[in-house]
Amino acid sequence: MQKVLGRLQAQVLRSRATNAVVTVVRHEATSSKTATKPAATSKEFRERQVRFNIKNEQTEGRPLYLDAQATTPMDPRVLDAMLPYLTNYYGNPHSRTHAYGWETEQAVEKAREQVATLIGADPKEIIFTSGATESNNISVKGVARFYGTKKRHVITTQTEHKCVLDSCRALENEGFKVTYLPVLANGLIDLQQLEETITPETSLVSIMTVNNEIGVKQPIDEIGKLCRSRRVFFHTDAAQAVGKIPLDVNSMNIDLMSISGHKIYGPKGVGALYVRRRPRVRLEPIQSGGGQERGLRSGTVPAPLAVGLGAAAELALQEMDYDKKWVDFLSNRLLDRISSALPHVIRNGDAIATYNGCLNLSFAYVEGESLLMALKDVALSSGSACTSASLEPSYVLRAIGTDEDLAHSSIRFGIGRFTTIEEVDYTADKCIKHVERLREMSPLWEMVQEGIDLKTIQWSQH
Repeated sequence: MQKVLGRLQAQVLRSRATNAVVTVVRHEATSSKTATKPAATSKEFRERQVRFNIKNEQTEGRPLYLDAQATTPMDPRVLDAMLPYLTNYYGNPHSRTHAYGWETEQAVEKAREQVATLIGADPKEIIFTSGATESNNISVKGVARFYGTKKRHVITTQTEHKCVLDSCRALENEGFKVTYLPVLANGLIDLQQLEETITPETSLVSIMTVNNEIGVKQPIDEIGKLCRSRRVFFHTDAAQAVGKIPLDVNSMNIDLMSISGHKIYGPKGVGALYVRRRPRVRLEPIQSGGGQERGLRSGTVPAPLAVGLGAAAELALQEMDYDKKWVDFLSNRLLDRISSALPHVIRNGDAIATYNGCLNLSFAYVEGESLLMALKDVALSSGSACTSASLEPSYVLRAIGTDEDLAHSSIRFGIGRFTTIEEVDYTADKCIKHVERLREMSPLWEMVQEGIDLKTIQWSQH
C-alpha cells in the first residue's frame, strides 16, 4: 500500500511540475542575496532516505482516535445507565395505563431534568429530538415560519453548520430574507455589524457557540444581550459546546439551544432542544404526529437513548472542570510539540476565544489528504473538503480568509475525555515525520528553502 501511495505522490508532483510554467519575478536585491543551495552529499541523502523510509511501517490493531468533533466514544457509565431500558424496562414512555409506561416515563423525565440542569434551564423547556441537526431545523424553520406573517428576516453566519445553512436556504426558497454575516480573520463575528444588520423585520438570530471545524468560541453573552434588547429570538447550535464549557441559558439570554448526545460521550441518535417558555418562544413543528414533546416534536421518545443523554449530561456537569484541564493540557502539548519542530504551521481560528479540544492546523506546502493518508494509524479529519467528492477547500476556512493552499493543507485534531498523553505524543511525532517527508518531495518547499517568495510567481497552465 505504501509503495502505491509513494508512486501516486511522485506521479502527482511530476505532473504538476510538467504542466505548469513558472515565471519567477525576482528583484535584483533578492537575487543577489540568495545563495545557491549546495547539492546534498551522498551521506546526507542516505540519512534522509533512512529517516523518511515508510516501507517497514506496519499498523497493528485499530488506529488511535483523535476526531472528537465528529463523535465521541460512549462513556461506560452512560451505557450502564441505559442497559436496563434496553432489556427489562421496555415500556413506551407515553403509555399512561400501566406500570411499564410509568416506569419508563419516570426515567425519561429524570433525563430531562439532567439535561436542563447542565444548561441552567427548566425541565419543561427541554425537548428530546434525534440530534442537533433536527434541533437546528426545528429552531430555524419553526421560528421563522411561525412569525413569518409579520417578520421575514433571519440572520446567521457564514461559518455555521451545514444543517443551519441549508435550513436558511430552504427559508429563502419560501420568500424569507436571510443575512449570512461574514466573520473576522480569527473566526469571530463583528458585534457592531450584527447590531446594524438587525431590523424590525428580523425574527431570529442563529449563531453557533463553538465552531465544529476551528473551535472558535463566539461571544454568546454579548450576542444574547443584543438580541434581547432588540426583541429578537436568539438560537445557538451548542452541539460542540454543551458539557465542555459552562453555559447558562438565562444569564446568556439564549432562547433556543441545540444539543447532541454523541458529542458529550452519550449515545448516537438522540439530542435535545431547549425552547424558552418565558418570554415564550413559539414554533411551528416541522413534523406531524401524536403531539409528544409539547407538540413540538411528535414521535415516541426513545427511552434508552434519552436516559443515556441524561446520564451523559450529568457526568459532563460533574467532570467539566477536570475535562477542561485535561483537554487544555493535551492540546497545548500537541501544539507545542508540533510547532517547535516544524516551521510554517498555522493555527486556524482565534487562539484565545476557543475550545482547545478542537485544534485546526495548516501545514504549509503539504497536501492535507496526503498527510491524512500517511497518518493512517491515527483517526483524524481534514479541515478541507478534499475528503469528500468536492475538491473545494472548507467553506469555514474560506470564510476566515485562509489562502486556498493553506485551506487544503489543514488537519483537525479532536481531543477528548479519553485521549491519553501517549496518543498525543505519538500523533505529534508521526505528524512531524510525515510533514517533513512530504515537504522533501514538494517542489514548492524547495523553492521556499531557496528564498523564493511564492507570491511573486505567476503560474500559467498549458
